[in-house]
Amino acid sequence: MSEPTDHYFTAEPATPEERRTIEVTLDGRPFTLTTARGVYSPDRLDPGTAVLLQGAPDPSRTGDLLDIGCGWGPISITLALRSPSARVWGVDVNRRSLDLARANASAVGVDNATFCEPDDVPDGLRFATIWSNPPIHVGKAALHALLERWLPRLADDGVAHLVVQKHLGSDSLQKWINAQEWGLRCTRLSSAKAFRILEVRRG
Repeated sequence: MSEPTDHYFTAEPATPEERRTIEVTLDGRPFTLTTARGVYSPDRLDPGTAVLLQGAPDPSRTGDLLDIGCGWGPISITLALRSPSARVWGVDVNRRSLDLARANASAVGVDNATFCEPDDVPDGLRFATIWSNPPIHVGKAALHALLERWLPRLADDGVAHLVVQKHLGSDSLQKWINAQEWGLRCTRLSSAKAFRILEVRRG
Protein backbone atom coordinates (compact mmCIF):
# COMPACT_ATOMS: atom_id res chain seq x y z
CA MET A 1 0.00 0.00 0.00
CA SER A 2 1.34 3.42 -0.89
CA GLU A 3 1.73 6.14 1.72
CA PRO A 4 -0.22 9.41 1.60
CA THR A 5 1.90 11.79 -0.41
CA ASP A 6 1.99 14.55 2.22
CA HIS A 7 4.06 12.39 4.56
CA TYR A 8 7.37 11.96 2.87
CA PHE A 9 8.14 15.65 2.40
CA THR A 10 7.12 16.56 5.96
CA ALA A 11 9.89 17.14 8.50
CA GLU A 12 8.17 15.06 11.18
CA PRO A 13 5.68 12.59 9.65
CA ALA A 14 2.59 12.10 11.80
CA THR A 15 2.08 8.47 10.78
CA PRO A 16 3.55 5.78 13.09
CA GLU A 17 7.05 4.78 12.00
CA GLU A 18 6.66 0.98 11.87
CA ARG A 19 10.09 0.07 10.51
CA ARG A 20 10.44 -2.90 8.19
CA THR A 21 13.18 -4.45 6.04
CA ILE A 22 13.24 -4.86 2.27
CA GLU A 23 15.58 -6.61 -0.14
CA VAL A 24 17.15 -4.35 -2.76
CA THR A 25 19.98 -4.54 -5.26
CA LEU A 26 22.29 -1.52 -5.42
CA ASP A 27 25.35 -1.31 -7.65
CA GLY A 28 24.81 -4.96 -8.55
CA ARG A 29 24.87 -6.18 -4.95
CA PRO A 30 21.98 -7.45 -2.82
CA PHE A 31 21.28 -5.72 0.49
CA THR A 32 18.70 -5.92 3.25
CA LEU A 33 17.80 -2.33 4.16
CA THR A 34 15.38 -0.68 6.55
CA THR A 35 12.43 1.52 5.62
CA ALA A 36 9.39 2.79 7.49
CA ARG A 37 6.01 4.41 7.06
CA GLY A 38 6.00 8.12 6.36
CA VAL A 39 8.91 8.03 3.90
CA TYR A 40 8.97 7.84 0.12
CA SER A 41 8.47 4.37 -1.38
CA PRO A 42 8.81 2.36 1.85
CA ASP A 43 8.01 -1.02 0.29
CA ARG A 44 10.48 -1.21 -2.59
CA LEU A 45 13.04 0.59 -4.69
CA ASP A 46 10.69 2.79 -6.70
CA PRO A 47 10.73 2.45 -10.50
CA GLY A 48 12.02 5.96 -11.17
CA THR A 49 15.00 5.55 -8.88
CA ALA A 50 15.72 2.17 -10.47
CA VAL A 51 15.74 3.79 -13.93
CA LEU A 52 18.13 6.49 -12.72
CA LEU A 53 20.52 4.02 -11.08
CA GLN A 54 20.58 1.85 -14.20
CA GLY A 55 20.71 4.62 -16.79
CA ALA A 56 22.82 7.45 -15.41
CA PRO A 57 26.50 7.56 -16.40
CA ASP A 58 29.03 6.84 -13.68
CA PRO A 59 29.33 9.63 -11.11
CA SER A 60 32.50 11.59 -10.53
CA ARG A 61 35.08 9.50 -8.68
CA THR A 62 36.13 12.41 -6.47
CA GLY A 63 34.72 15.64 -5.09
CA ASP A 64 31.33 16.31 -3.54
CA LEU A 65 28.31 14.41 -4.87
CA LEU A 66 24.69 15.32 -4.07
CA ASP A 67 21.44 13.37 -3.80
CA ILE A 68 18.47 15.77 -3.62
CA GLY A 69 15.65 14.18 -1.61
CA CYS A 70 17.56 11.13 -0.44
CA GLY A 71 14.69 9.25 1.25
CA TRP A 72 15.92 6.06 2.89
CA GLY A 73 19.13 6.29 0.91
CA PRO A 74 19.29 4.17 -2.27
CA ILE A 75 20.73 6.87 -4.54
CA SER A 76 23.23 8.17 -1.97
CA ILE A 77 24.38 4.67 -1.10
CA THR A 78 24.87 3.82 -4.78
CA LEU A 79 26.90 7.01 -5.29
CA ALA A 80 29.03 6.13 -2.26
CA LEU A 81 29.60 2.57 -3.47
CA ARG A 82 30.58 3.66 -6.98
CA SER A 83 32.76 6.55 -5.83
CA PRO A 84 34.42 5.54 -2.54
CA SER A 85 36.92 8.42 -2.76
CA ALA A 86 34.18 11.04 -3.14
CA ARG A 87 32.07 12.65 -0.42
CA VAL A 88 28.33 12.08 -0.81
CA TRP A 89 25.68 14.41 0.58
CA GLY A 90 22.14 13.07 0.92
CA VAL A 91 19.68 15.86 1.74
CA ASP A 92 16.07 15.58 2.81
CA VAL A 93 13.59 17.56 4.90
CA ASN A 94 12.11 14.35 6.35
CA ARG A 95 14.05 13.51 9.51
CA ARG A 96 12.73 9.96 9.55
CA SER A 97 14.19 9.46 6.08
CA LEU A 98 17.54 10.83 7.24
CA ASP A 99 17.65 8.44 10.20
CA LEU A 100 16.90 5.50 7.91
CA ALA A 101 19.47 6.59 5.34
CA ARG A 102 22.17 6.80 8.02
CA ALA A 103 21.25 3.35 9.33
CA ASN A 104 21.24 1.86 5.83
CA ALA A 105 24.58 3.40 4.88
CA SER A 106 26.06 1.94 8.06
CA ALA A 107 24.53 -1.47 7.31
CA VAL A 108 26.02 -1.44 3.80
CA GLY A 109 29.39 -0.35 5.14
CA VAL A 110 29.85 2.98 3.37
CA ASP A 111 31.53 5.70 5.39
CA ASN A 112 31.72 8.49 2.81
CA ALA A 113 28.08 9.62 2.95
CA THR A 114 26.59 12.40 5.07
CA PHE A 115 22.82 12.68 5.48
CA CYS A 116 21.43 16.01 6.60
CA GLU A 117 18.79 18.67 6.19
CA PRO A 118 19.38 21.16 3.36
CA ASP A 119 20.48 24.00 5.64
CA ASP A 120 23.26 21.82 7.06
CA VAL A 121 25.13 21.57 3.74
CA PRO A 122 28.03 24.09 3.75
CA ASP A 123 27.23 27.06 1.53
CA GLY A 124 30.50 26.99 -0.39
CA LEU A 125 30.26 23.44 -1.70
CA ARG A 126 30.05 22.85 -5.43
CA PHE A 127 29.00 19.45 -6.68
CA ALA A 128 30.74 17.29 -9.25
CA THR A 129 27.67 15.05 -9.56
CA ILE A 130 24.03 15.61 -8.66
CA TRP A 131 21.56 12.73 -8.88
CA SER A 132 17.90 13.05 -7.95
CA ASN A 133 14.47 11.55 -8.28
CA PRO A 134 12.92 14.91 -7.40
CA PRO A 135 9.68 15.11 -5.38
CA ILE A 136 7.32 16.10 -8.18
CA HIS A 137 4.27 15.87 -5.89
CA VAL A 138 5.37 18.79 -3.71
CA GLY A 139 3.95 21.03 -6.43
CA LYS A 140 5.51 23.07 -9.20
CA ALA A 141 6.49 26.11 -7.10
CA ALA A 142 8.19 24.04 -4.39
CA LEU A 143 9.90 21.82 -6.97
CA HIS A 144 11.25 24.82 -8.85
CA ALA A 145 12.51 26.37 -5.61
CA LEU A 146 14.26 23.09 -4.75
CA LEU A 147 16.03 22.88 -8.09
CA GLU A 148 16.84 26.59 -8.04
CA ARG A 149 18.61 26.03 -4.74
CA TRP A 150 20.80 23.11 -5.86
CA LEU A 151 21.35 23.00 -9.62
CA PRO A 152 23.30 26.30 -9.77
CA ARG A 153 25.76 24.71 -7.34
CA LEU A 154 27.11 22.35 -10.00
CA ALA A 155 30.87 22.58 -10.36
CA ASP A 156 32.19 23.99 -13.64
CA ASP A 157 32.59 20.46 -15.04
CA GLY A 158 29.78 18.96 -12.95
CA VAL A 159 26.81 17.00 -14.28
CA ALA A 160 23.33 16.50 -12.83
CA HIS A 161 20.95 13.68 -13.70
CA LEU A 162 17.26 13.89 -12.78
CA VAL A 163 14.66 11.18 -13.37
CA VAL A 164 11.09 12.35 -14.01
CA GLN A 165 7.99 10.54 -15.25
CA LYS A 166 6.94 11.60 -18.72
CA HIS A 167 3.31 12.20 -17.76
CA LEU A 168 4.33 14.20 -14.68
CA GLY A 169 6.01 16.89 -16.70
CA SER A 170 9.54 15.82 -17.62
CA ASP A 171 9.47 17.76 -20.89
CA SER A 172 8.09 20.94 -19.32
CA LEU A 173 10.66 20.69 -16.52
CA GLN A 174 13.43 20.46 -19.12
CA LYS A 175 12.12 23.61 -20.81
CA TRP A 176 11.85 25.41 -17.47
CA ILE A 177 15.46 24.62 -16.52
CA ASN A 178 16.66 25.85 -19.90
CA ALA A 179 14.72 29.09 -19.44
CA GLN A 180 16.54 29.95 -16.19
CA GLU A 181 19.56 32.24 -16.16
CA TRP A 182 21.84 29.76 -14.39
CA GLY A 183 24.30 29.14 -17.20
CA LEU A 184 23.05 25.55 -17.40
CA ARG A 185 21.74 23.46 -20.29
CA CYS A 186 19.27 20.61 -19.77
CA THR A 187 18.95 17.82 -22.34
CA ARG A 188 17.16 14.48 -22.45
CA LEU A 189 19.67 11.70 -21.86
CA SER A 190 17.35 8.69 -22.21
CA SER A 191 13.83 7.33 -21.77
CA ALA A 192 12.80 4.06 -20.14
CA LYS A 193 9.65 2.63 -18.55
CA ALA A 194 7.65 5.89 -18.76
CA PHE A 195 10.53 7.89 -17.26
CA ARG A 196 13.03 10.30 -18.73
CA ILE A 197 16.54 10.97 -17.44
CA LEU A 198 17.39 14.64 -17.83
CA GLU A 199 21.03 15.73 -17.95
CA VAL A 200 22.11 19.19 -16.78
CA ARG A 201 25.53 20.70 -17.53
CA ARG A 202 27.09 24.13 -17.68
CA GLY A 203 27.28 25.80 -21.05
